[in-house]
Amino acid sequence: MTTHQHVLSITTRGRGTREMTDAVATVVRDSGITTGLCHVFVQHTSCSLTITENADPDVRRDLETVMSRLAPDGDPAYRHDLEGPDDMAAHARAVLTDTSLTVPVGDARLRLGTWQGIYLWEHRTQGATRSVVVTVMG
Repeated sequence: MTTHQHVLSITTRGRGTREMTDAVATVVRDSGITTGLCHVFVQHTSCSLTITENADPDVRRDLETVMSRLAPDGDPAYRHDLEGPDDMAAHARAVLTDTSLTVPVGDARLRLGTWQGIYLWEHRTQGATRSVVVTVMG
């Protein structure tokens, strides 16, 4: 088995999604692996990764609306607010989604569905630079 690993640096503009499908696909292509798995992991606790529709941006806006109802900023029941009213909400949103995902690789490319894209989902209101580890095995 061959393994290839690369760390992507993704800069966000604050809360919302940032598509990273092309960046991950480049790592897969550069790995030289034709069949296997691509594992993507974000090294932070206040953002997450998701695979969702990449055709209609309303889907991602609506997902943000859903998440704001599940984990609202500044809830008085939160104890952890060291970095502001979005601090605990960001951690809760990351737990409700995921910090890693795995995509099959075939013919040296990601085997995503027609309308699927890979997104880093920033849960903080301020932008940040996030480290994402991409590991391709095959």
